[in-house]
Amino acid sequence: MPNAYISGTGGYVPPRIVTNDDLRTQYGMDTTHEWIVQRTGIEQRHFAEEGICSADMGVHAAEKAIANAGLEKTDIDMIIFATLSPRHAFPGDGVYLQEKLGLCAAGRFIPALDIRNQCSGFVYGLATASSMVQSGQVKHVLLVGGETHSAALDLSTRGRTVSSLFGDGAGAVVVSPTEEDRGIRGWYLGADGRYADVLAQRVWNMSKRPYVPTREEDGVGEVAPEMLWANMDGKLVFKNAVERMIQCYMQACFDQKIDQSDIDLFLFHQANLRINQMVAQMLNIPEEKTIHNIQRYGNTTAATIPLLMAEAVETGRLKPGMKVACVAFGSGFTWGSAIIDW
Repeated sequence: MPNAYISGTGGYVPPRIVTNDDLRTQYGMDTTHEWIVQRTGIEQRHFAEEGICSADMGVHAAEKAIANAGLEKTDIDMIIFATLSPRHAFPGDGVYLQEKLGLCAAGRFIPALDIRNQCSGFVYGLATASSMVQSGQVKHVLLVGGETHSAALDLSTRGRTVSSLFGDGAGAVVVSPTEEDRGIRGWYLGADGRYADVLAQRVWNMSKRPYVPTREEDGVGEVAPEMLWANMDGKLVFKNAVERMIQCYMQACFDQKIDQSDIDLFLFHQANLRINQMVAQMLNIPEEKTIHNIQRYGNTTAATIPLLMAEAVETGRLKPGMKVACVAFGSGFTWGSAIIDW
């Protein structure tokens, strides 16, 4: 059975930068730069222009990852797309990405799988991609995490505690087979559905008839603000994020029979700098072994870890031979970790 390794990485963020001060001056949000930084570490984020969706940004990240893997687009055997912000309720963005990459025109009607695990979507996708490659059924899997949060944020004072957190972007990796002694060594996933509604965006409810409130006279749907926008119990999310990230990381080390000193670089999901700092403090992780980009991008959910990977490779922080730990926590609650020999 071959090993599965990450053969190429790529990242993309839209050009428009929105600073914390812009949230106040352009959107009228009653907040300050200092208030946001103190609670989250975020200084700015990127917003896509109208007409741009997650698959559009995913194309840019995917093309970089494929090129960096030394492959052609037609070498890709499968697409996995992780997002909580697809273009439509259905179909998923995987098929849109396939078409935008030109694979349909080239006669490459490869499978496209969508993953809806929010902030832990990339780690769930990495587990799926590595398993597919190791099975021998496919060779090169394109895994993309992409988000267009800005279209679905309540950019007002009412929504500031959630809206100040998120940004747009995409990250991608190619997972390929190798006979070398390297690659994705183990992945560890978990979920706790008791907290499914603690962090959620309940735009519709399929248990209702109709699934959104609708005016009888003209059939127009009307969605209340508490359903339209994302809601979060921040303190409960923070507490569970710290606990579960530590737990699944320690499980990974135990199962792989490695010590924490063996890890050269930690790639934490970039949801909140304060969460990551708390995890690192409780695990006694040296600061030089962690990297962050949430200050510049905000929380791009499924895109955070692949964006971080791409930047680490480009800047030389992530080099062949290093042992890497990826850890994520998100809505659901869901969480996951992976140990990678780069």
